[in-house]
Amino acid sequence: MMNNNINILILSCGTRNKIVQYFKKELDDRGQVLATDCSDLAPALYEADKHFIVPRMSEEGYLEVILSICRENDIRAVISLIDPELCFLAKHKQAFLDIGTIPIVSDSDVVEMCFDKHKMFEFLVQNGFQTVKSYLDKEEFYNDVDAGIINYPVFVKPVRGSASINISKVTSQEEIELLFSRFDNLMIQEFMDGTEYGADVYIDMISSEPVAIYVKEKIKMRAGETDKSVSIKDEQLFELIKKFVRETRFKGIIDIDIFKVNGEYYISEVNPRFGGGYPHAYESGVNVPKMIINNIHGNANAEAIGNYDKGIYMMKFNDVRIIRDIADINYKKEV
Repeated sequence: MMNNNINILILSCGTRNKIVQYFKKELDDRGQVLATDCSDLAPALYEADKHFIVPRMSEEGYLEVILSICRENDIRAVISLIDPELCFLAKHKQAFLDIGTIPIVSDSDVVEMCFDKHKMFEFLVQNGFQTVKSYLDKEEFYNDVDAGIINYPVFVKPVRGSASINISKVTSQEEIELLFSRFDNLMIQEFMDGTEYGADVYIDMISSEPVAIYVKEKIKMRAGETDKSVSIKDEQLFELIKKFVRETRFKGIIDIDIFKVNGEYYISEVNPRFGGGYPHAYESGVNVPKMIINNIHGNANAEAIGNYDKGIYMMKFNDVRIIRDIADINYKKEV
């Protein structure tokens, strides 16, 4: 007889204390939340019922370490909170399924497309979605500037990247030439002079249907994450998101960046994981951890799109976690 308790493993938990707390709250006494990180100074570790210090994902043998944790702790589902590990989870999905652990992640090809910003741009254009103009070829960009199709300022950013790292806002051809001479795998992206939104979306792992959408207007960003925001509701945008996630075959939790310019919506980027602003959705009643637990139990979720109030504000603030009993205090300086 199968144990009805559900143990969930959260990989690379870092500073995402709230996510660990939410899963613990929703599981209550029906299972445990376990967490991993490569640093024993990751504060979210100490929110979990049990935690493990593991090698870096790039180190040999990492997969077997995580599979062993899953086997030995009867893990029913595994989630990662960082971008590179999503590709790892998606690539090795069958290895986890073979031991009875469900990776809460989209399929590998979909995840890979999310992390190649130009591939995502091409997909959006080919499927008729309005998006942010993007260029791999700087000469093509210069031609479009001369033709009046696009103007400065623009952003220069890595084709693959996250957390707004190495993104430059530039105003001249000279700046673009300098950046392209110093760095590889860059792209040029249109500057959108409009309102920026973030959408937390859950696509049911069983029905493959979008069952929750929460949209917030971004008021302030910090290190690539939403720091202050306010909830909004727009049926036109809900329909656009539903159409988009069905055509892309996403599964599980995703975070979509969207711009509104002159009354039109433009899809920008997708993070196929919990976004940094997800606590806004949870505290407003959009309970994705509960939906994930329902799916693990084998139950599809009913649609609850837009089941929240507009005008709810989120303001992040700093907190601290004090630990006195870390076994090995001789940690390396974190970069």
